[in-house]
Amino acid sequence: MAVKQEFKSFEDLVGSAEQPVLVDFYADWCGPCQMMAKILVDVGAQMKGELKIAKVDTEKYPQIASQHNIHALPTMVLFKGGQPVDRIEGVLTADQLISRVRGVLNGDA
Repeated sequence: MAVKQEFKSFEDLVGSAEQPVLVDFYADWCGPCQMMAKILVDVGAQMKGELKIAKVDTEKYPQIASQHNIHALPTMVLFKGGQPVDRIEGVLTADQLISRVRGVLNGDA
């Protein structure tokens, strides 16, 4: 499940995680982002123990969005070992997202 949490440093959030981190860059006013929020809850439940999901509000953290070249919402960036390994723009179904994430993490993509 995606949990809203405060963090001191984005690098700490993605770099210190033991699991890969899927970061959902979103904004409250974004309709497709609201659809993705529900899908991410499902993905989090199905991938529990494999993946951590974090949400970054681009309105509250514009510098982080800019640093990661976020120009479209929703955009999800998959980090492994603190480094971005995949970038997904737009809405995917839970099954599509899980398949893509597992493919990247297993080296199949």
